[in-house]
Amino acid sequence: METPEIHVEELKKDEEFLANIKRLEEECKEEQSIAKGYQLLDAQLIIEAPEEEINEIFTFIVNAAFDNLAEKLASCKVFNMEDTEDIAAARAIYEHGIQRYSENDLKGAKEIFLILSHSVGKNSLKDAMLLHAAAVIAKINFDDFIEKYVDVSKVEESDPLAFFIQTFTKSIPDMFTHFEKEVARAREEIRVFADSQV
Repeated sequence: METPEIHVEELKKDEEFLANIKRLEEECKEEQSIAKGYQLLDAQLIIEAPEEEINEIFTFIVNAAFDNLAEKLASCKVFNMEDTEDIAAARAIYEHGIQRYSENDLKGAKEIFLILSHSVGKNSLKDAMLLHAAAVIAKINFDDFIEKYVDVSKVEESDPLAFFIQTFTKSIPDMFTHFEKEVARAREEIRVFADSQV
């Protein structure tokens, strides 16, 4: 099935589309909804909104996500990966970690992947985040990580968690064996962090 072509100029003049964006913006602010923030971001990107508007939405998403994370950690809760709002918050933190990784901020990226491994409520995603942290600990640069270890052909686009890299060139247990020392170190850092929360 082909994706319908989007006519940007037509959408910029479409009153209904623009009214929907305005409504989404108001709901996003009222509800402090990260999920709606992402919907708003997508709509603004489609109509090629000014960069400062895009940056403002993105800043809201990231700040709200880290506030959400702080609340989860303070109350010893995890992100429920069935809940739209929790998925959006975890996604924003993950995307921030990926950005850090791609900019070669290994310390920042490692900390974000470790905190996600600790705070997402789904084991397969916990393991994937642990592998991200292990790759960073092994000082594998971002491009090499994607090229050598990630298998994008296995990604299910309909999966609500498709934004998270979870498909690798080998099975998770094999990847853990490959990065044995780094995985052990990552687990120890998570354990120390978890103990400090009690």
